[in-house]
Amino acid sequence: MAVTKTDVEAALTSKFNPSHLQVVDTSGGCGASFEVEVVSEKFEGKRLLERHRMVNAALAELMQSIHALSIKKALAPSQLPPPAAV
Repeated sequence: MAVTKTDVEAALTSKFNPSHLQVVDTSGGCGASFEVEVVSEKFEGKRLLERHRMVNAALAELMQSIHALSIKKALAPSQLPPPAAV
């Protein structure tokens, strides 16, 4: 069974209730490779390795069918840069 972008988004949304989520299927549509960016309050106070482990755990069931996962960002809202002044 091929994993879809929607499957990955649903799993991450249900686990993290992110304020920002971007999922990109980098496999050309076959569902074997994804890049993700997640910003969630659940990452607050967690180290980078812990945040990545949390993302991998949230996708554990899907990872059986995913060949590659690139976690581009896994941040708490407090780690985001401030908005640029206008």
